[in-house]
Amino acid sequence: MGLPATLTRLMQYLLPLPSGRLWPKCVPSRETASPFFKVRNLIRDNRIVYGGGAAEVACSLKVAEEADKCNTIEQYAMRAFADALEMTPAALSENSGLQPIETVAAVKAMQVCEGKPYLGVDCMQRGTNDMKEQKVFETLIGKQQQLNLATQVVRMILKIDDVIQPG
Repeated sequence: MGLPATLTRLMQYLLPLPSGRLWPKCVPSRETASPFFKVRNLIRDNRIVYGGGAAEVACSLKVAEEADKCNTIEQYAMRAFADALEMTPAALSENSGLQPIETVAAVKAMQVCEGKPYLGVDCMQRGTNDMKEQKVFETLIGKQQQLNLATQVVRMILKIDDVIQPG
């Protein structure tokens, strides 16, 4: 399944490859597919979320807030989910050479104090955690797909664990 010729030519001008090679006129490889899918997602739905772990931290704070309102045993699952959401910015900060626990805690505190859900991990160490100012963003569709897939995997593991447990 190849790309339409017009789209291929458009992509050659808009999205140069990191290696400097020209776009192939065949099925995109992993290297060439990533920007293609980002453009496709923006065409489908042009909404964005801010990157740098900002979206995950904001979601984590909201899930934890809702867990506080819940009086049933489900609150523990909700808190665990909120903690799991924080693993993405923690991994991002660790891969950037920063201290993950301190960095995520600082970002959470800034988001709560300033009320700005677009504050994330300053991976490039530019002196600001404002992802809006740094122009770091992701497509909303891409972020939704990431969260849905991660949730499905966890649910699948839990189902397998329920089946395997001796009863």
